[in-house]
Amino acid sequence: MPLTVSLLSLCQALLVTGSVLLIAVSPLIGASLAPSASWSTAPVATQWLGLMCATIPASLIMAKLGRKRGFFLGNLVGLIGAVVAVQALIGEHFGLFLLATWLIGIGIGFGQLYRFAAVEAAPVNLRDRAIGLVMGGGVLAAFAGPWLSRVSRELGDVPFLGSFVGLAALYALALLVLTITRLPPASRTHGEGTGLPLRKILSQPGFIVAVSAAMVGYGVMNLAMTATPLAMAGAGHHFNHVSMTIQWHVVAMFLPSFFTGHLATRFGAKQVIVAGCLLLVASALVAQWGVGLAGFNVALILLGLGWNFTFLPATGLLTESYRPEDKARTQAANEFLVFGTAAITALLAGPLVSGLGWATLNLVLIPIALIPLAVLVWQYRIRLANA
Repeated sequence: MPLTVSLLSLCQALLVTGSVLLIAVSPLIGASLAPSASWSTAPVATQWLGLMCATIPASLIMAKLGRKRGFFLGNLVGLIGAVVAVQALIGEHFGLFLLATWLIGIGIGFGQLYRFAAVEAAPVNLRDRAIGLVMGGGVLAAFAGPWLSRVSRELGDVPFLGSFVGLAALYALALLVLTITRLPPASRTHGEGTGLPLRKILSQPGFIVAVSAAMVGYGVMNLAMTATPLAMAGAGHHFNHVSMTIQWHVVAMFLPSFFTGHLATRFGAKQVIVAGCLLLVASALVAQWGVGLAGFNVALILLGLGWNFTFLPATGLLTESYRPEDKARTQAANEFLVFGTAAITALLAGPLVSGLGWATLNLVLIPIALIPLAVLVWQYRIRLANA
C-alpha cells in the first residue's frame, strides 16, 4: 500500500477526532450561549449546513486545482473556524459561534473526499483496501475525540476554550501532514473533455445503487445516533454511560474498515451492502428490547457496523460508475445527496425521538434500511427482463 494512503488515513483520523470533539461540546456551548433553549442545538445544525454547502464546491475545486490544494484549502477554512470559535467563546457571542461551526463544517466537507483521493493513489487491485485504510483512521478518533473533549474542557478560565484550541491544533497538524503527502495533479485524476449530462449520470444503475446505499447507511445511522443521547438521558442513564455508548458506536463504525475492503473484493460490494442493511435492521430490532444500558450498547454497535458495511462498499461502487471526465460532478452529486441526508436527519432526530419514543423511532427506520435491497432487486429484475 502506498505511503500516501497511510498519510491520508492519518488526515482522516485528525478530521474525525475533531468531529467527535464537536459532537461532545457543541450542544453544551449552544445551551450556554443561545438566547433560548430551543436554539441550543443550532451549532450542530450549522456545522452540518457548512458540510453540505462544501460538498459540490469541494469536488469542483479539486477537479481544477488538484486534491492536495483542495485539502489545504479545506483545512485552512477549518482552522479559521476554530479561531473564530475561540473569539466567540471569549466574547460570549452566539451568532459568531454559529459562523464558526459553519466554517468548521465546510472544512469537514472538504475532508470527506480523503477516501476518493486514496482510490486515486492506490493500485487498482488495492482500491477497496485503500478506502478501508483511510476510513479506518476513525478508530483512533473514537478514543482521541472523547479524550480531547474531557481534558480540554476546563483548560483556561473560559469553558470549552481549550477544546477549540485543540481543534485548531488538529487542523494545523493535518496541514503539516499534507505538506509531505504526494498526490497526483488534477490532470491525472480528472479527465478532460465533454462529460455526460448530469441527468444521465444520476440515472446510471451503478450510481443509483451506490448513492442509495450511502444515503440510507448515513441517514439511518445519523438519525439513530443523534437520538441516542436524548433517549438514554430520558431513560435515566448517566452521561458517562452515554459517552461510552457513543464511543463504542464510533469504534464499530470504523474498526471494520480494515477488512471491509477484503470482503468487498471477495464477495462483491453489493453483497456487503446487503449485509450492512441487515445489520441496520438488526440494530432497530435490538432497540425494541427496552431502554437498558446493554440494549443501547448492542443496538449502537450494530448500527455502526451497518453504516460501515453500507457506506464503504458504496464508495467503491461509485468509483466504478463514472468516466474520468465525469468524476468531479458525480462525486459532487453523491456527496451533496449523502450529506444533505445526514443534515436533515440530524435536525429530525430530536423531534422524532421526543414524539415517537426510542423503540417506535427504530421501527420506522426498518423499512428505510431495506431501500438499497429493493433497489438491487429492481435492477436484477430489469436485467432478467432484458436478457
